[in-house]
Amino acid sequence: MATRREFLNELVQDNGLVTEEDLFELKFGSRSTWIIKRTGIEKIQYNNDIQVKFDAVVTDRDFAVVKATASKDNWNGSIETYGSAWLEKNSKNNYMAEMAEKRALARAVLKICGAYKHGVYGEDEADDFKQRKG
Repeated sequence: MATRREFLNELVQDNGLVTEEDLFELKFGSRSTWIIKRTGIEKIQYNNDIQVKFDAVVTDRDFAVVKATASKDNWNGSIETYGSAWLEKNSKNNYMAEMAEKRALARAVLKICGAYKHGVYGEDEADDFKQRKG
């Protein structure tokens, strides 16, 4: 199995990701990990012909859960995953359904291309993964 670095390098190269535009390095003290931005998720989805269907599971004013089912032509089967947004808990925005959908998409795309087994995550998956400005 490839290392996280090898997997990420291949993912970047195979999908035409631009490090400065599509990824950022999230630092945790002396450690860090690379996070894929929304633009990178979209490029991976389209370059790999990943189809994603969404189902709203819960849509309340302060909480939403969206199920994403992803499949791709050259892969038998599909994956299901969920994205959630909970005002003041894991989202600072007031558009819960949209945030849950973005998180579900990021999770679905990264899961179906094998990124999770390498510890590669998307920016939309958690507010903790957002790139800090300045």
